Amino acid sequence: MRLRTALLATTLMAAAPAAASATTITGPYVNVAGGYNLVQNQHAHLNGANAGGPPPGGTSSQLRHNTGFTGFGAFGWGFGNGLRAEVEGVYNYSNIDHRPGTSLPGHTRGSDQSYGGFVNVLYDIDLKQFGIDAPVTPFVGVGAGYLWQHYNPIDTNYAHGAGHTRIGGTNGGFAYQGIVGAAYDTGIPGFQVTTEYRMIGQPGSFMDGAFHYSGSKGTGGNVNFDHRFNHQFILGLRYAFDTAPPPPPPAPVVAAPAPLPARSYLVFFDWDKSVLTGRARQIVAEAAQASTHVQTTRIEVNGYTDNSAAHPGPRGEKYNLGLSLRRADSVKAELIRDGVPASAIDVHGYGEAHPLVPTGPNTREPQNRRVEIILH
Repeated sequence: MRLRTALLATTLMAAAPAAASATTITGPYVNVAGGYNLVQNQHAHLNGANAGGPPPGGTSSQLRHNTGFTGFGAFGWGFGNGLRAEVEGVYNYSNIDHRPGTSLPGHTRGSDQSYGGFVNVLYDIDLKQFGIDAPVTPFVGVGAGYLWQHYNPIDTNYAHGAGHTRIGGTNGGFAYQGIVGAAYDTGIPGFQVTTEYRMIGQPGSFMDGAFHYSGSKGTGGNVNFDHRFNHQFILGLRYAFDTAPPPPPPAPVVAAPAPLPARSYLVFFDWDKSVLTGRARQIVAEAAQASTHVQTTRIEVNGYTDNSAAHPGPRGEKYNLGLSLRRADSVKAELIRDGVPASAIDVHGYGEAHPLVPTGPNTREPQNRRVEIILH
C-alpha cells in the first residue's frame, strides 16, 4: 500500500499543469534532491555455530524496513539533443522495526544506511515532437555504481528473557538504478524543479558483519543478505549554467518592392529639328504611362539645343532658344495625345544653356539636342 501510494503521488506531480515551453539542457548542470526511501523486506540467512539455536530458532529470517529518506547531489552535462550524463553521490537511510521468522516473539529496533556513487545516463523527452508545448520535460535514465551498506546495529530482544541478537557491520558492492521523472521550468533562467522515482538494486548475496546471540548459549556466526531493492520518491532542484535564450526565429522573407518608374526622361532630336522620331515617341509614351503610376503633381518639359546654329552669332543664340521651345512644345503635344492633361504640363526652352555634354563653340553634340521630361 505504501509503495502504491507513493507511486501515485509521483505520477500526479509529473502530470501537473504547465504554462510555458520546456528547456533542453546544453552544457553543465548541477542537481540536488531528497525524498522518501522505501526498502523492501530483506531476507537474511544466518550462519554459524548457534545460528539454529533458540533464539532465533532457524537459519532464515527477514528485516522489515519502515520509514527512511534519501538525498543526493549530481553534476552533469547536457548534449543539447536530449541526452545527459552525470555523476552523483547518494546517501540512503532506513529504519528497521521488525524481524519476523523467529521461533520466539521479540522486539527489533535499528537502522541501516548506504552511501556511494553512480554514473547515470538520461534522456529528456521533448514533448513538442508530440505537439505538446508545456514547461515540463519527462526523462528516463539508468545508472551503475557502488554502494556501501552499513547496519547501525540492529538489536532483537526476545520475550521471557530468552536473550537477544545483534546484526551489525559494513560491506560494499555493485549497485544499479532505474530512473523516471520530470523537470518543470520555474520561470527563472536555468532553474528547474524535478520529481523522480528511482529503483536501486544490489544484486546477489551480500555478506555484512557478524551475527551475535546472547542467552543460554554462546555467540558466533554471520549473516548473508540476498538481493536488496530501494524504492525512492524524490523532489529536487536543478540548475543549468548554459541558459542563453534560443536565437530568434529568422525574419520573414519579404519580396523586394517593384522598382519605381523613372522620374526623368530624355528625348533627343536631329540637328535643327523639332520633329519627334519614332524612338522619341516611345520615350514620351513611357513618361506618360509612368505619370499614372507614381504620385505626380506636375510634369516639367524643358527643351535644349547644342551651341551650333543654322544662323551664327547673336541671331543664332536667339534662334536656338526658339528651337528649344519648339522641341518642348512637340513633346507636350505628344504627352497630351498619350492622355496627360495639358494643365499638368509646364514647358520651358533654355536654348544652348545647361549642356548635357560640355563642348567647344559651334559644335554639333547630339546629347545636347534634347528635351527633358521631369515628373514632380
